[in-house]
Amino acid sequence: MKVAVLDLKGKETGRQVELSDDVFGIEPSDHAIYLDVKQYLANRRQGTHKAKQRAEIAGSTRKIKKQKGTGTARAGSIKSPVFRGGGRIFGPVPRSYSFKLNKGQKRLARKSALSKKVSEGALTVVENFSFDAPKTKNFIEVLESLGLNDKKSLFVLGESNKNVYLSSRNLKGSNVVKCTELSTYSITNASNVVLLEGSLEEIEETLSK
Repeated sequence: MKVAVLDLKGKETGRQVELSDDVFGIEPSDHAIYLDVKQYLANRRQGTHKAKQRAEIAGSTRKIKKQKGTGTARAGSIKSPVFRGGGRIFGPVPRSYSFKLNKGQKRLARKSALSKKVSEGALTVVENFSFDAPKTKNFIEVLESLGLNDKKSLFVLGESNKNVYLSSRNLKGSNVVKCTELSTYSITNASNVVLLEGSLEEIEETLSK
């Protein structure tokens, strides 16, 4: 599959790149995408929620009334969960929400997400670029040239570029990542994916294994 390479003005450079069908042209697996996104979001959860059980409540353990003859239910400690201010039954405790997902499944998920973007016409290849200094204005000009100024976009760099990253950091709808940091969530969360020419080789090499 051949795709035209665009310049920073959004115009074709006259060159084309070959996208691997094994990475960008597979039949997408929605279930694999779902599992990978679910794992990503689960790993971001802190899991620090906590509610006190009856053993952790400060209060007397004296039996508050006699066992029989009151006409009401039996009651022991004031810390019982049936009383206001008592412990909570089966309350949340700190835990990890992370779960295991094998490498093959994660690789399939990323390939499926990229293939979906290609089929939707939401994937663009742009020639490598850099900025002399970190300026948000420069990045906004790139977005406007590519018609992405009002869309959520993901720019994938071949190698770390501090000036490009800092130029995009103030823009809520834009995200810049290195190709080794590419995740299924970041792909699906963006309306358009922009791959810099230098990132293609490493993406295909990583996902073709």
